[in-house]
Amino acid sequence: MTTALLCTCCPHAVTSLAADLSSAGITLLATVDACSNLVQAAVRYAPDVVICDLPHPAAEWFDALEALETSYPLPNVFFTQDADAAHIARATDSGVHVYVVQGYAAQRLRPLILLAQARHAKAQVQRRALENIATRYEERKAVDRAKGILMRTQSLSDDDAFRALRSAAMSSNQRMGQLSQHIIQSARAAESVNRAGQLRMLSQRLVKLHLLQTVSVKEAEHAVLLQASVQWVESNLALLCKNLPEPTYSDLLERVATPWVYLKAALAQGDTIAVEDSAEALLLGAERLTGSLESAGTGAPLQVLNLAGRQRMLSQRFAKFALLASLRVTDSAEFRKAHEGMRAVQQEFEEALTYLNGIPLSTPDIHADLGAAGVAWLQMVNASREAQRKPAARRTAHQEALADGSETLLVLFERLSVHYEHSMQMLMG
Repeated sequence: MTTALLCTCCPHAVTSLAADLSSAGITLLATVDACSNLVQAAVRYAPDVVICDLPHPAAEWFDALEALETSYPLPNVFFTQDADAAHIARATDSGVHVYVVQGYAAQRLRPLILLAQARHAKAQVQRRALENIATRYEERKAVDRAKGILMRTQSLSDDDAFRALRSAAMSSNQRMGQLSQHIIQSARAAESVNRAGQLRMLSQRLVKLHLLQTVSVKEAEHAVLLQASVQWVESNLALLCKNLPEPTYSDLLERVATPWVYLKAALAQGDTIAVEDSAEALLLGAERLTGSLESAGTGAPLQVLNLAGRQRMLSQRFAKFALLASLRVTDSAEFRKAHEGMRAVQQEFEEALTYLNGIPLSTPDIHADLGAAGVAWLQMVNASREAQRKPAARRTAHQEALADGSETLLVLFERLSVHYEHSMQMLMG
């Protein structure tokens, strides 16, 4: 039994059409008299065909039929008195399969419905063919992009990257296009986490460099590094604002951008207290952003990347607290606060370093850099102790060693973050 949904604004048409449909063996499920209800009624009743009896249809009916064709395609027969060529074209564009001018004959109802169903079936076949072509084209583009990522991050040739993709797709029972999309999304997520994590580090590095200039330790060199760090923050902010979807991350990005404005102004004015306060606000905002990006990402590898990236920040934070402690009077409240900060950072840094050394996500390069980081960390901790023990006049050399050690750790963990970001575990999930 064929079922139909009737659209009409003429009450008298319902009776006559219902009788003719019944005679043709077609069951009328419901009648729609308002175009705004068409899609809802079609979904609710799921008819085999939609029949419109609209002598002079308004443009809104064509809009409703177009919405139906987009969301819930059905065969469509349209009876009307309107012979306007523009309206006929509009009806065709809206998904009408049979457009009958000057009424209908009862004996023609079934053939017209069969014609509409045949045209609908053909249109659906053509639509699926076009969708398959579009899907294959998009997948081909995704494969090319994924190959480019593997070639860049794994130093593979074009052929080797393709073979790696094909092998991974077969082993994971995915199409190459699906796997390629995953690699693209993983690479994008890893880059965003890394960029946001760099903002955490830079919030602390800027304070450290400001303090080194304050005590005239390699002042010219650290002025250059400070200016480079300012540009680094602005570059990362610009890229994150460009790459992250605004509806999802605009509030978190604002919590980074606003304290950055204050921190930049405080650095220009040389106000140490304002520099510390605004840097802490920037750190908090960057932590929230990084945490949100990690939780939305690809699981354990992304957590490892975030943890390794956080070590960059902790190395700069430890150096900042150590410098503050060396500038404060022993046993003062400021000294105790800086010393407590050092202890907390040291514990967190060393726990994370032990964890990173123990996980299976490793390569010879990662292993070597983690070993070098352990040595540099011990040297920096020792320099911080010596800077506190020595008289103020003899602290410069140890403050320089502290600054150099923190920069060495920054380089090592920046490189480690790149290793993790580009690892096959990260890209393949």
